[in-house]
Amino acid sequence: MIRAAIVGLGRWGQIMVESVQGKSETIQFTAGVTRTVSKAAAFMEQHAIPLGGDYAAVLADPDIDAIVLATPHTQHAEQIAQAAAAGKHVFVEKPFTLTAADAVASVKAAEDANIVLSLGHNRRFMPSWTELKNRIDSGSLGTILHAETNFSGSGGLQYRPDGWRADRSESPAGGMGGMGIHMVDTLIGLFGRITEVHCVSIRRAVAIDVDDTTSMLLRFENGMTGYLGTFNATVHTQTVRVFGSKGSAEIRQERNFEFRPVEGEDEAIDFGPFDKERAELEAFAATITDGAPYPLPAAEAIHGIEVFEAIIRSAETGETVSVG
Repeated sequence: MIRAAIVGLGRWGQIMVESVQGKSETIQFTAGVTRTVSKAAAFMEQHAIPLGGDYAAVLADPDIDAIVLATPHTQHAEQIAQAAAAGKHVFVEKPFTLTAADAVASVKAAEDANIVLSLGHNRRFMPSWTELKNRIDSGSLGTILHAETNFSGSGGLQYRPDGWRADRSESPAGGMGGMGIHMVDTLIGLFGRITEVHCVSIRRAVAIDVDDTTSMLLRFENGMTGYLGTFNATVHTQTVRVFGSKGSAEIRQERNFEFRPVEGEDEAIDFGPFDKERAELEAFAATITDGAPYPLPAAEAIHGIEVFEAIIRSAETGETVSVG
């Protein structure tokens, strides 16, 4: 059983705790750290997990095997380096870091310390994602022409002016850090490297000074094209649609998969509820205990941040930007 400390206990940190606590046989949380202890005290007491405000204390605790980071984006790189120096395995929520240089440095720190470093892109664990990847890899869709993705929601309408997500340094290109980065990883995992980005990111409806409308065109190393949209002031939407010479396939709202061949009958699969947060944390634990390969290789994690940097630069300049 991996004994982990959860660092950051906002909404997402609490979701991570609830996904495994009292349910998983391979990982459990035995400590927690947050900046405002009073806000998380009742939640942690409910789960019987000791809570404090000192990150250094959990890093020094010999009874902690791993750190799970659900902290503001700008803190990830430094916190990963500190955990690696302390010999603690690290699971970090997306985005990995905010610069490719920090992503490379984080991977090197983990390698030098011989610790496991895993990134939380949970869509890779969904049955619908696996089904789509299998269809693509098997050639069922033929030559892939184009992919379109959208991950949107209403979070920007609910951000507090004093909340960390209301800071442009934490939320560059609007919803990219919280939502759109998942679609970047989805596209990389399905199709490989992205070579070029042209992004437009603007503020239309939210009261705080962050963008809420972000869209982009993409080119891939394999020759295909793509589109990614993330809108931070609308109804919750998650779609991945792939167009090939033999048909199209689509994931909607995580669990629904459809395949429409050029010739033959359409297929539809509802995969039902699935705890992707538990799946990714248990995969992290398996990598620590058994050496099982984590489904998101370090090279792809770094490339995701190279793409993220290019998106931000394109949004700022209005120009098409080469990746890497």
